[in-house]
Amino acid sequence: MDQHEDVESRRRTARVLANAAEAELAALWDAWPDRPQVQYLRGPEAGLVMVQGRTGGTGDRFHLGEATVTRATVVVRSDQPDADEGVGTAYVLGSHPEHAGLAAIFGAMLASGRRERVLADVIEPLERAQAERDALARAEARSTVVDFFTVARENSGPDEEDDE
Repeated sequence: MDQHEDVESRRRTARVLANAAEAELAALWDAWPDRPQVQYLRGPEAGLVMVQGRTGGTGDRFHLGEATVTRATVVVRSDQPDADEGVGTAYVLGSHPEHAGLAAIFGAMLASGRRERVLADVIEPLERAQAERDALARAEARSTVVDFFTVARENSGPDEEDDE
């Protein structure tokens, strides 16, 4: 995997874990059969980040305001003596320490020998569920769209009199 693919893969998995519901991650963690030992390097902590916007979505940047985020960094280790370990960091929007902790745990397992299993059992199902929710939300939003049209008046010239 080249560097670009690695960065894109990390962005994808971080996005999926951050956008997953905390309950989904908790259920997946509770069902995980051989849980590794988890040590917090940086416990879940909330802070503020400056959010930037763009005029019209593509124009000049401006400071929109601050948003609360929670971050956590963990290291996961297996009980076996020669087992590998992984470090994971997660950021989630809002003040959600449990969500950030669980996302960091799965992120750390992605950096360890459990990567393929986490991709298959956690990331891909969450990604599919998120895509289905997004498609449903788009369909619901599309069903409320009103198409407006205008009717040109017949006597739109400046010399013609109005019938009003």
